Amino acid sequence: MPPPAGINRWAILVLALACGVSVANVYFPQAISPLIASDLHVSDDSAALVVTAAQLGYAAGIFLLVPLGDRLPHRRLLPTLLALTGLGLLAAASASGLPALVASGVAIGVTTVVPQIIIPMAAGLVPAERRGAVTGTLLSGLIGGILLARTFGGTLGQWLGWRAPYLVAAALMLVLAIVLARVVPVTTPPSRQHYGSLIAEPVRLLRAEPELRRSCFYQAAVFAGFSAAWTSIALLVTGPAYHLGAQTIGLIALVGAGSMFATPVAGRAVDRKGPDPVNLVCMIGAVAAAAVIAPGALGGAVGLTALLVGMLLLDVAMQSGQVANQARIFALRPEARSRLNTAYMTCAFLGGSLGSWLGVRIYDHFGWSGVSALVATTATLALARHLLRRRAPRHLTPAAGREPGGDSRADVVDSGPAVR
Repeated sequence: MPPPAGINRWAILVLALACGVSVANVYFPQAISPLIASDLHVSDDSAALVVTAAQLGYAAGIFLLVPLGDRLPHRRLLPTLLALTGLGLLAAASASGLPALVASGVAIGVTTVVPQIIIPMAAGLVPAERRGAVTGTLLSGLIGGILLARTFGGTLGQWLGWRAPYLVAAALMLVLAIVLARVVPVTTPPSRQHYGSLIAEPVRLLRAEPELRRSCFYQAAVFAGFSAAWTSIALLVTGPAYHLGAQTIGLIALVGAGSMFATPVAGRAVDRKGPDPVNLVCMIGAVAAAAVIAPGALGGAVGLTALLVGMLLLDVAMQSGQVANQARIFALRPEARSRLNTAYMTCAFLGGSLGSWLGVRIYDHFGWSGVSALVATTATLALARHLLRRRAPRHLTPAAGREPGGDSRADVVDSGPAVR
């Protein structure tokens, strides 16, 4: 197919790679937390704080930094954030104890928000009828990073120790900063609001946009279960049920990488049918995934097969649902896509952080069956909200209403960031 207007195919692929490589920094600690616990002589619960800290930092970075995507030139902003992430990774690699590692994890999470700036930027550079497909391509790169991060972290950590993934990731961030300084299109920021107004607006958007609130709830709920499962699975496979090494987490994630091929399909489905049907299928898929992973507690070949199939299904459901949710919110206010994404992703990662925290504690008390029940509960909450949603009258659209400052949204041109 021809490349979308405003940005060429090569640039989209590089940006998808950037999304994956950068977001991996939030996820590879999930595979090495048992190694951290052993080396630093702390409990598994305490080592899991490194995972939670990175996710909380990511949520904070989304809230504090992603709105700058509507205010600052992307070609300068993105490489700067990547360079800062590289420095945070170097600090983590040299941490002498858990407090320093947790603090570095927060710093890494805060600055590794590059994907959440790239995705709304690209959405503004393509025609509306291609937005779902391009968003799906970028999310495919994002998913590849999330899933392969665990393969990268678990395998490298098992061979060379838990510090090695941090060092390699730091080098990748610095290289990627140089590449994006040349590849990112030169854009004119769509907003001239001061910083205080920019970071306050996501809260105002949450109050003003029911469709944004709905999308946020969907993703926060499903992502909470997803994060609980991925944080706890490291404890399961390295524990008495399997007695396997950290690299096994990477192998399970490698099978789950098949979900990266699902998001472009989900994006095309959103372009044809709208986001709601895609959300419905994904929520049902997440509930089904909870049932499939439950036998993982049995151990052996049966349990491992259940984990492989169920985690793949959960990954596909969560990531494809995100395509639908982001397509919905990006259609609301074209001139505020970064701020809409800020509200959305902050809620999503607060849900994910809560899920990681709950997952480890539920695993300690109830084992893997309790984690499976948590995944089912969060997915069912999202499904119930979707089935009980109040349908808007047909003559009203998400674009109805008025923009802050008094502009009728009907008068807003869907142009996205201008390219020079």
